[in-house]
Order: sequence, then C-alpha cells, then structure tokens
Amino acid sequence: MSLASPQRPLNWSIISNITAQHVGALFAPFTFSPSALVLALFLHWFVGGLGITLGYHRLLTHRSFKTHQWLEYILATIGCLAVEGGPIEWVGIHRLHHKYSDTSEDPHNANQGFWWSHMRWLTVSPPPDALEKIRKVTGDLNGDPYYEFLSKYFLLPHVLFAIILYLCGGWSFVVWGLFVRVVLVYHTTWLVNSASHKFGYRTFDCDDCSKNCWWVGILAYGEGWHNNHHAYPYSARHGLQWWEIDATWMAIQVLKFLGLAWNIRLPKTQENLNEQLVT
Repeated sequence: MSLASPQRPLNWSIISNITAQHVGALFAPFTFSPSALVLALFLHWFVGGLGITLGYHRLLTHRSFKTHQWLEYILATIGCLAVEGGPIEWVGIHRLHHKYSDTSEDPHNANQGFWWSHMRWLTVSPPPDALEKIRKVTGDLNGDPYYEFLSKYFLLPHVLFAIILYLCGGWSFVVWGLFVRVVLVYHTTWLVNSASHKFGYRTFDCDDCSKNCWWVGILAYGEGWHNNHHAYPYSARHGLQWWEIDATWMAIQVLKFLGLAWNIRLPKTQENLNEQLVT
C-alpha cells in the first residue's frame, strides 16, 4: 500500500496529539497576557523558523549548507519542540515527498486534495514498510547516536520545555508558549504542503503541483516559494527574486557572517534560472 493511500486505519495516537494541542489552545483567551503573546510569536519563529525551516528542512533534509556538528544538533533539538516527529522521520518523509512529488508514493500527495495534503495524511496509520522506505533515504542520519536518540525520544525536549515555561510564567506561558505556538507552527508547516501546491504562481516548469505562494512565504519564513524550491531543492535560498522575501535565507546569511555556515548551495547562475522560467 502506498504512503499516500487514504485507505488505511486511523492513527489514533497522532489524532489524539493533534486534538490535545488544539484543545489546549482554546484556553488562550482565558490566559492572555501581553508577555504570553510576545512569547508565542517569538517561539513561532524560534521553533518554526530555526528548528523546522532552517534545521530540519534546509540543513538536515537538503544539506543546503554546512555548519558545526554542535550547532546542527542544537537546531535539530529545537525542531523537536514543534512536535512534528524526530529528525530521521521528518527528513525521510520530506525526501520522499521530493522523490515522488504529487504521485501515489508522495506521503502528502496534493492530488488527493487540499485537506489530505494539509493534515489528513497524518491521521492514517503508515503502511508496514513505511519505516523501511524512510530509512532508505536517510542514510546520512541513520546510526548517528544523537539523531537516533532524538527520533526515539523526540517528545522529551518538548516536555522539559513545558516545565520551563510553567516555572517562568505559569499556565499563561504554557498555554501560549506551548499549545498556541504548537498549533501555529503545525498549520504554518502544513500550509507549505497544501496551499503551496494549490495557490500562487509557477516560475519553473516542475513535474508537480508546486507553486510560489506569497502569503505562505511570509508566514513560513520563506518556505512558501515552493515552486522555486522544487526546481532547486538543494538551494539554501528559496526566494529567488528580489520581492520573494525569504527570512530563513536571511538567517543563513547571518550564520555565514558569524562564521557558522559555509558551503552554501545556490542555483549556479541567473542564466540557469532564466532558461527554466515558465513562459
């Protein structure tokens, strides 16, 4: 059975987690404070922008740049706070998405509809050979003791962080810094899979449904320039035109300035880009 088949039993552990996060976020109006709001917005960038977009995606999945191993581990740990799975599983699923984009083997195949690619694909149990398929494309991470640990205990950083939030600001910080922030990061990440395969424009003629969606580009720190990304998956820069704001690319530039990022991969020449423009 393919990874994108909806004809599979429901995954109640995932459904329970997603439901719990959304229910927790419903307490936001009763625990509001200006500091809690600022915390949620900061953590949306810290976890979604640095942990998922920079760490899990551009660094671990596509190896768009190199950095010190200690910083790579820190970014991967921050990524765990998004409660989207451990690094090996997340990276493997995304690499399969690129390998089989918008076909029956793409885990969140956009041709199954917006709802499927946004979140329904998460609610069904993976086929028996899913782990084997994932492990086949994560050879650079398999066997690394820290990544194996994070993949097995990816909820541990999340639990420890929840305790820190409670000690720093009580239930207000827990609700806004954990539940509200997790839900916001969830839907921001999922919009890249759904909205950026449905809405927007195409700069490159890729064999999939990927599109450049400006509002997802802003919400997801540059990830919404998805057609650009599918044309050049290895590129550390997704916003290839001057108006395509890419906050994660800016972060990589800061890391480069600090001597913390090198071997940054980009499309070779502007002429290369012009040749592939959709006319």
